[in-house]
Amino acid sequence: MTVERNDEAGEAGGHEFLRVAEELRARMADGFYPVDSYLPSQTTLAKEFGISRDTVQRALHVLRGEKWIESRQGKGSRVLRNRHVQSSAPRASRSRRQLTLELLIAEAFEQPEVTLDIYTLTSETLSAYLHMQAGRIRAGYIAPRRIALRLILPSAVDALPYPRGVRDGKDDERLRTRLRGIAETYTASLHKVLTELSTEKLVPSVEYEFRHAPVAPTFKLYVINGTEVLHGPYIPIVRPVMLDTGEEVEAVDVLGLGATLTHHVRDSRTDSPGATFADSMTKWFEAMWELLTDEAAGVGGTGEAQGDEARTGAGMG
Repeated sequence: MTVERNDEAGEAGGHEFLRVAEELRARMADGFYPVDSYLPSQTTLAKEFGISRDTVQRALHVLRGEKWIESRQGKGSRVLRNRHVQSSAPRASRSRRQLTLELLIAEAFEQPEVTLDIYTLTSETLSAYLHMQAGRIRAGYIAPRRIALRLILPSAVDALPYPRGVRDGKDDERLRTRLRGIAETYTASLHKVLTELSTEKLVPSVEYEFRHAPVAPTFKLYVINGTEVLHGPYIPIVRPVMLDTGEEVEAVDVLGLGATLTHHVRDSRTDSPGATFADSMTKWFEAMWELLTDEAAGVGGTGEAQGDEARTGAGMG
């Protein structure tokens, strides 16, 4: 029996609506809820996730603010768009399935070794997709032998030019607190899922490290298995942001979720546009990692787990 709870603080410290919004985004991006279709009713979603309708409404409010959906009185929430990946790879070399970030990560996890080098504002998208792959591993559909993740995040949220309030041209510390909370929530989620894959002996070798760079991300970057690169800009917009208190604030913010990502492949032609771009962005990541990152600052830490051994680094700061 599902117990409906109205106490938001009881649902993951008031952040449960972020988890629900994350899952619904992933479903829309993957085509499970196609463009122009309608999401299930709030009652149905509340029952599925084991949460209150108030929490569902907060999740839908976030998705409306990000232009994923629109809500119509008496009709529900209609899907406006999904996340597309534009590819420079020849069409014949790709599946006819829609090319999405979720699909590319899924394909990477079907290989014996998975390497992910990622530069991003938060790890929200990454966390969602790694949890999906962990589910596939637990179900026995895939069995990678090694997972290696390197993640670069901004080191100082307070120094970022976003998010900021637009009322009277003043900054709003509550927005920075919210962003800091999101970053901590999802890096903790990554730490948990990767550690579990190792301690449960589902993946023989799991290595991960989070580092921090003193720059404001203007784009997100995924280097997948050393051969495929996804690159997309963070585009500043004005949008309503829901605070943990339930208050809505008009803010200048950037959207990574839903942004168009360009797909480039390192192929056999070293002078091809895809290979050239993939090489340059791989070198960029390596230079940032070695020269401009600090593994002790901000949130996250380092971890490595192989077989019966496990080591974890700094906790959430």
